[in-house]
Amino acid sequence: MNDSQQRGSERAQARRAELIAVGRKLFADTSYDALSMDDIARHAGVAKGLIYYYFSSKRGYYLAIIEDAVAELVQRAGSTHDLPPVERVHHTVDGYLRYAQHHQAAYRAIVTGGVGFDADVLAIRDRVREQLLTAMARAAWGRTDLPPVARTALVGWLSAVEGVTLDWLARRELPRELVCGVLVRALGDALRMVEEYEPACPAPERTRW
Repeated sequence: MNDSQQRGSERAQARRAELIAVGRKLFADTSYDALSMDDIARHAGVAKGLIYYYFSSKRGYYLAIIEDAVAELVQRAGSTHDLPPVERVHHTVDGYLRYAQHHQAAYRAIVTGGVGFDADVLAIRDRVREQLLTAMARAAWGRTDLPPVARTALVGWLSAVEGVTLDWLARRELPRELVCGVLVRALGDALRMVEEYEPACPAPERTRW
């Protein structure tokens, strides 16, 4: 690839990222069905054909926005490699809640499966759950190969996290720090249970967990 092609590719990537950023804001305030491609193009300040060029369809645009949201959520949850185990757990849970708090529409779409029963969004949701399980396993044990009992415990805990987070966003009764503490405490209980069944996965040491 020559310099001109490289610059063209970078401009295309930047324009695509700009359109996704606009879409994230739009879908945060307006339902999927209420937004037409004309509406999206008007808000983005571009010709409708440009959106079709990058995303093929409104659905393709929506899925690209969800994929972008997933990438950010996983990045936030997994950026803990240089911290001790307990701090990694706190950082991971707090990063998850921060993302949900500041990107509520995207979070709800990820967790609940998007618009109706959308198989593609559900596949994205399943993938992000696997990535979050990996991030949590790394945070708790510094490993990603999970024995069945450890995986079962983390899946159960993550399902509870999703339910608690959705309820917290709907009610807004508690500060994020308190919700984080509750979820971390619940994770500590789960990790201690895992240790009883699987000594190869000991719970991180902490006086009060």
